[in-house]
Amino acid sequence: MFEVWAPAAERIEVEHGGSRHPMTRGEGGWWTAPGDEHDLDYAFHVDGDGPFPDPRTRRQPHGVNGPSRVYHHDRFAWRDQDWLGRDLRGAVIYELHVGTFSPEGTFRGVADRLEHLVDLGVDFVEIMPVPPVPGKRNWGYDGVELYAVFEEYGGPDGLKSLVDACHRAGLGVILDVVYNHLGPSGNYLAKFGPYFHDAKGSYWGDAVNLDGPGSDEVRRYFIENALQWLRDYHVDGLRLDAVHALHDKRAVHFLEELSAEVDALSAAVGRPLTLIAESDLNDPRMVTPREAGGLGMHASWNDDVHHAIHANVTGETNAYYGDFATLSSLAKVLTRGYFHDGTYSSFRGRSHGRPATGIPGHRFVCCAQNHDQIGNRPEGDRMRPEQLRLASGLLLTSPFTPMLFMGEEWGASTPFYFFTDHFEPHLAEGEGERRRKEFEGFGYDWKAPEPGDEDTFLRSKLDWEELSKDEHASLLGWYRDLIALRRSHPDLTDPRLDRVRVEVDEDRRVVVIERGSLRVVANFADGPVAVRPAASRILLASDESARLTGEALELPGRSLAVTEV
Repeated sequence: MFEVWAPAAERIEVEHGGSRHPMTRGEGGWWTAPGDEHDLDYAFHVDGDGPFPDPRTRRQPHGVNGPSRVYHHDRFAWRDQDWLGRDLRGAVIYELHVGTFSPEGTFRGVADRLEHLVDLGVDFVEIMPVPPVPGKRNWGYDGVELYAVFEEYGGPDGLKSLVDACHRAGLGVILDVVYNHLGPSGNYLAKFGPYFHDAKGSYWGDAVNLDGPGSDEVRRYFIENALQWLRDYHVDGLRLDAVHALHDKRAVHFLEELSAEVDALSAAVGRPLTLIAESDLNDPRMVTPREAGGLGMHASWNDDVHHAIHANVTGETNAYYGDFATLSSLAKVLTRGYFHDGTYSSFRGRSHGRPATGIPGHRFVCCAQNHDQIGNRPEGDRMRPEQLRLASGLLLTSPFTPMLFMGEEWGASTPFYFFTDHFEPHLAEGEGERRRKEFEGFGYDWKAPEPGDEDTFLRSKLDWEELSKDEHASLLGWYRDLIALRRSHPDLTDPRLDRVRVEVDEDRRVVVIERGSLRVVANFADGPVAVRPAASRILLASDESARLTGEALELPGRSLAVTEV
């Protein structure tokens, strides 16, 4: 049965097989017509205008402007029947972009390299957005036709095969989804109903109508989309892009409603399902359970931890890094979660956030690098391997849920640029200038490559041959050892922030972090230091010349060691 929601339309027709067929109006503005054989191409006409893809299309083999194709989920043969799911607590996440993770740029290309991720020791693969986008390459945040899967990656069966392979390898899957806006090309939702708000949207597009007239069905559109990924694609969690850009003034916030629906689905399928919000609000209500008056997200990204690590490891103090230039900022985030918890934010020009009192650390997903923090730099440059040794040591011994970005574990030298493939001239020609304006005031000398050039995309692909080089192989070993240490010592996965103790010596640029019976000692200075933590042995050190001499730990410059009392 074909069905589509178009509450204001006078006439809806479905076109397939070279003919147009009238649809019947039902309750609530829903239109239906018989049909929907698997693999049948079809499109809708609204009051004579069209043809348009189905707003809930499951497959778009002809691109964002082409007809939809009927796809039935029950035709895929799953082999992950023994998968019981994975809890976020104690886990390590690995974020990747399908198009640049492998030379093939496909779901199959990712699946073929899962052994690398298993050997690394991570628990979840987080995949950047996969709905159809204009052209052949994109970060994914210009997605439209949100129920479908980008054909260049392998379409719906390709995604299912990847999830199936991840589960059989013992890896959970988190999918990045975008509900605060849609892309500028192939977005036909407004032709069917009041999907967008007349209020001002975000920088990236019109606000979605979550609280205006007709918003009940609009909310269902996005909630059912989330449930589709978790139920029909067996995905274990969703990362919700930029939830601070959701426009919703209703008493029951969209996120709270989504949380309740996902918890109900989790009970039905018998495995944990996780919602992770990307939010820059520094509001602990985001991750407070619904029963306690919160929005019920299981975790949220915490940029303050990233900023504190990045600023102190690299020395950068431009833009939002300016408030994080001291080691005391690192001490604060490690013990209180947020740095801006009601304090003045110089970047925003106002006070920001509220205290995260009582929030366990595992509810904060934290990183030293991610797609934004690399790709939003004009040159798409990553931390250097020597910087990553220190940054990863701080991250992977922290009380938070660590997340790595693809290639970080071996110090990939390839950049991760912002890239698109818009076919409309006005979008293609102006993309670079729009990016420059978006980051005005960040202190960058904006010399980014043109986003629409294919070379910008190709240069962003990981170079797996780097793993054969000593420097990269050595860093990979460090990451493996850190993750293994985290897994073998419960003190490192303990999420209770009130049990973390941090001592800072700003003059010598030394930090000592107490995690139960372990001490993490980090030297941010260029020269060696002698530190006197009570320690019986060194468990792991980023520089092999670190050693215990009597009661002192001699630590080379820009290095870190984990010791046991």
